[in-house]
Amino acid sequence: MSARGSQSPESVVREIRRNTRRKYTSEEKIRIVLEGLKGEVSIVELCRREGIVSNMYYRWSKDFLKAGNRRLSGDTAREATSSEVGDLRSENDQFKQLVAELSLKNRLLKKSLTGLE
Repeated sequence: MSARGSQSPESVVREIRRNTRRKYTSEEKIRIVLEGLKGEVSIVELCRREGIVSNMYYRWSKDFLKAGNRRLSGDTAREATSSEVGDLRSENDQFKQLVAELSLKNRLLKKSLTGLE
């Protein structure tokens, strides 16, 4: 007997819907939010046409407006891309190497000065 055999039909349907849920790109979300902000069609009609629930539209709209507000108020922080992270790690390793070399030279110079006295 399969694992689904012990589940209720409702939970099986919920699981299938969760696993087949459509993922929207940021461009699609922006397009949908902007279309809703234009007001040419009702939000209910827009959501029905796009296959989303109205709560999702309002969440996207809220996030969109918050991001715009942060950007306009000068907050330009963003997440680094993986290549930027790699570059920064490489640069950090080079700095660590330089600090290690300079520390070693500093110790050698101190030892040579104490040996002269």
